[in-house]
Amino acid sequence: MSRNADPLFWQRARQHLIRYGGSFEPLIIERAQGSFVYDADGRAILDFTSGQMSSLLGHGHPEIAAVVAEHARNLDHLFSGMLSRPVVELATRLAEVAPAGLERSMLLSTGAEANEAAIKMAKLYTGRYEIVSFAQSWHGMTGAAASATYCAGRKGYGPAAVGSFAIPAPNPYRPRFERDGAYDWQAELDYAFDLIDRQSSGNLAAFIAEPILSSGGLIDLPPGYLRALKQKCAEREMLLILDEAQTGVGRTGLMFACDRDGVSPDILTLSKTLGAGLPLSAVLTTAEIESRCHERGFLFYTTHVSDPLPAAAGLKVLDIVARDGLVERARVAGARLEAGLRSLQREFDCIGDVRGRGLLLGVEIVRSQACKQAAPELGAAITRACMAEGLSMNIVQLPLMGGVFRIAPPLTVSDAEIDLGLSLLKRAIEAVV
Repeated sequence: MSRNADPLFWQRARQHLIRYGGSFEPLIIERAQGSFVYDADGRAILDFTSGQMSSLLGHGHPEIAAVVAEHARNLDHLFSGMLSRPVVELATRLAEVAPAGLERSMLLSTGAEANEAAIKMAKLYTGRYEIVSFAQSWHGMTGAAASATYCAGRKGYGPAAVGSFAIPAPNPYRPRFERDGAYDWQAELDYAFDLIDRQSSGNLAAFIAEPILSSGGLIDLPPGYLRALKQKCAEREMLLILDEAQTGVGRTGLMFACDRDGVSPDILTLSKTLGAGLPLSAVLTTAEIESRCHERGFLFYTTHVSDPLPAAAGLKVLDIVARDGLVERARVAGARLEAGLRSLQREFDCIGDVRGRGLLLGVEIVRSQACKQAAPELGAAITRACMAEGLSMNIVQLPLMGGVFRIAPPLTVSDAEIDLGLSLLKRAIEAVV
């Protein structure tokens, strides 16, 4: 009998765990190393999502493990009113690599927490309270972050924060606005903000956006869109908050995804990739915004703000990314992975679209390329077949979409591992269709 079927383990899991969304894989994961996780039977499973899109350097990176061990022994956690060298050094390094003007940081634990702080800062700075985001956004499961999340989790919990608005996410594969046969995202954006202006009470504080909407279906904002969005915000004296939880620290082939458009947001949030699997997030903003918020009494005093251990790990992540050329590696490896996915698209009619940047790519599963009709059951079946083949894939299933695989292997992934993942995905699709 498979050791994954341990009856006592699953009995205790059913009896004592709160289920928090979806279902658990019928596996017991015992360890993880590099690009693989290993189940109770010792079977290697290629992790094509970097855990929860977070293990930027793969699992069990020896230098990260050494930093964690050192700080677990010597300097792990402090009273939130105390500072340590890793915290100040990481804030300094972030100011050096961040988009222009973002020179002040606050270090927290999760992406939702960082977005919560960013939204509070925007409200305090502007003196307003209305927050706009995309209709396929995901910014977290807490308070204001959940109110700005529209792709899931809104039903059954009562009203969201007053002043929560959404606009359509620009989707070239499923365009709503066309001119002369081409997608006209500018017309869509103009129309969306016309509706926002009609609904606003005159208290627009901020727009919060991901440069690539990951949980919303791996939708990459078209070139030029982010700059146009920044202009819309400036015209209304709103702040632009960019949530680069999944796109930051090199994953897209640039240090930050917004670098492609040459856009510096007013506030930038990081998590996932910055901690490379450890609970670390950051809020970055300008000296002017930070100073005004401080003058007005900004309060975000949490148990693990400015903790030294995760800060030291984040500092080591930035060191390794720079030293090993992993931003460029993401671009090169991403091109190899995308070429392989496009080859599969030519072979299988159920692959409707391949999109994304660097090592953050999406594959949309449909009934056929001609009709683009959603096929959620097909996507789910391919997901199960992938796991049976030894490939961990994450599929987003949303209304009107067939299901989109989010593919985000670590930046340390080898060419051989990319080719293996493509081979396993091909076998899984063949087994299903």
